[in-house]
Amino acid sequence: MTMKILLISLITLAATALGATAQDAVKLEITGNDQMQYDKKELTVTEGQKVTLTLKHIGKLPKAAMGHNIVILKTGTEIAPFAMKCAPAAATDYIPQDEETKKLMIAHTDMVGGGESNTITFTAPAAGEYPYLCTFPGHFGLMTGKLIVKAK
Repeated sequence: MTMKILLISLITLAATALGATAQDAVKLEITGNDQMQYDKKELTVTEGQKVTLTLKHIGKLPKAAMGHNIVILKTGTEIAPFAMKCAPAAATDYIPQDEETKKLMIAHTDMVGGGESNTITFTAPAAGEYPYLCTFPGHFGLMTGKLIVKAK
């Protein structure tokens, strides 16, 4: 056996022993712009998958004027009432800190302004559809979508 084949075999064996496969992780990117739009209305992953999600603000306006984030909510959470809870939370980038509201969220990025980005990592929940939105005041009217989680 050549050294190259031996090395590949050892790496494959180690990955298998750790339960790691290429399907265990996914990297996604979504952009927001100065017209209050995400470039994607759907993101798709598989339950249990490690998800790395990057939000890029491709506009030019600063966070104070046109900030964006992405907040992924639990199934059944209604977007408009949730967004209304976020509007007064300017001090925490429109993410309420009370336990009741925190329980409705799966994950969220930081608020970003033009030219900025933020990356988060989370584990995909059970199969289903999960709404997402931008919580900057008024943005939820246009900046929504759904995370589709497929069964393994």
